[in-house]
Amino acid sequence: MSLVGDHRLQKVSGLNKDEVDSIMNFLQGAVYCWCKNRPSEWFALSDLMGGENYYWQGTPLIRLYEKHVENGSDNPVNQAGINAGWLLKSVLAHDFRKFETSKEYRKRIYKWCGEERI
Repeated sequence: MSLVGDHRLQKVSGLNKDEVDSIMNFLQGAVYCWCKNRPSEWFALSDLMGGENYYWQGTPLIRLYEKHVENGSDNPVNQAGINAGWLLKSVLAHDFRKFETSKEYRKRIYKWCGEERI
């Protein structure tokens, strides 16, 4: 486990293995970009996939939204964000680098510790 802080992980259901793998690879790429450009700054899923990047069409993340629409969710955007947050946490927990994690208001935040786990 390469998370310093809350280690609790939760699986995301309703997707096949290839969909989950694709989403996790996509999120890991976003994390690597963040760490390269802002190595000492905290980030949350919303920093990587919100704001200008809120439009998930054409990315593997759209499958999370579609899953909740198909299941008749009252708020598929929120539910997809929650699922993406759990997948991001899993990506970081299994990365070879070490990340610190904390909770800020209702958001889970992370920061690269600048080292690899041993």
